[in-house]
Amino acid sequence: MTSTPSIGRAHLSRRGVITAALAAGLTVPFGLPGRAGAAAAPRLVLPAPTGPFPVGTVALHLVDRSRPDPVAGSGHHRELMVSVWYPARDVARFPRAPWLADAAVRALLAENGFPPDAVSTAFTDGHVGAPVRRAGERLPVVVFSHGAHGHRAEYTIVVQELASHGYVVVTVDHTYDAFTVFPDGRLLEPLRDGDFFLGARDFAADIPFVLDCIEDLAAGRNPDAGHRPLPAGLRGAPDPHRIGMFGWSKGATATAWTMLEDRRVHAGLGIDGPMEPLIETDLDRPFMMMTAEYTRETEPVAQAWSHLTGWRLNIQADGAGHRSYCDYQVIVRQLAAAVGMSDEELLEWIGPLEQARGVRIQQAYPLAFFDLHLRHRRQRLLEGPSRAFPEVRYIP
Repeated sequence: MTSTPSIGRAHLSRRGVITAALAAGLTVPFGLPGRAGAAAAPRLVLPAPTGPFPVGTVALHLVDRSRPDPVAGSGHHRELMVSVWYPARDVARFPRAPWLADAAVRALLAENGFPPDAVSTAFTDGHVGAPVRRAGERLPVVVFSHGAHGHRAEYTIVVQELASHGYVVVTVDHTYDAFTVFPDGRLLEPLRDGDFFLGARDFAADIPFVLDCIEDLAAGRNPDAGHRPLPAGLRGAPDPHRIGMFGWSKGATATAWTMLEDRRVHAGLGIDGPMEPLIETDLDRPFMMMTAEYTRETEPVAQAWSHLTGWRLNIQADGAGHRSYCDYQVIVRQLAAAVGMSDEELLEWIGPLEQARGVRIQQAYPLAFFDLHLRHRRQRLLEGPSRAFPEVRYIP
């Protein structure tokens, strides 16, 4: 087990409270001065995916009985909650999945001094339990690792975009650094400064077991600890020989560390990762960086780049901030109107990159990357500057 100093920026300040709530994927009328207890916020909306297929999703409870939990200690096995997203059929009869469980919302808001019912959670385009759509072949797989004090829902825009184009996407809550509700009703929250801290290598240590569970699904087995029913067609759907991974912030660093330690991941995308602890070993498989605040001007990112000996690419959108390539690009702009956030505060949160452009970038580039390296389809978007995305620079 390895831990690193906190990379996240969420502490106990008002800004930190909001950051923690955002990291959990909440739809919250945050209590700016004079606004606490304001009337119910409007329901936030995520942009729809652009792919040809509707999307299904199911949550799985995974228990690694070969590994003691690094926090709970001896006698406690490592438990993870994951969600599996996939192309679906016949979705009309299946409800849309909420962005975050109500219990996590209430606990998080109460912990930080907000009314526990002051939330109107977004609904995703994922339909819970819908049958899987398959056209004969198995489906390529992408695993997602979240940021510090985060949640597996924070990149739902990208996740459902990939699923709508025919990918199985497995999103992981890294227990004790995520707001996680287990099937028995337990709510676990991120440990705060002063307690045990999970670092990027701890995140990476969760992934091999997740890959084992993907192989179980591919072989027709049910990896859910409670053996809850799986959506029709999910058994046998994932292709264990076409697996990629992406992550944001701490999860981006975890993606690189996972690839160094497990060759089942064939391609990795790191989105604005600090790349600490330092990477000192060559990585010979495809890796792309989407940078914003953690650029190659910082030593850890530059060093990680120098160890990418396979296919590599670094892109960066002008005006992008740390949250520009994820759901928060949309969330914070909608929150600004709900809570009276000033233009200056909004810029501080997400930078000047325009919302529609940020959404299109996060939909287009991850899809192109995985289509190239998991489906082996040429992607001109990754070959140099594009007239469709004039704000995106290709950094040699």
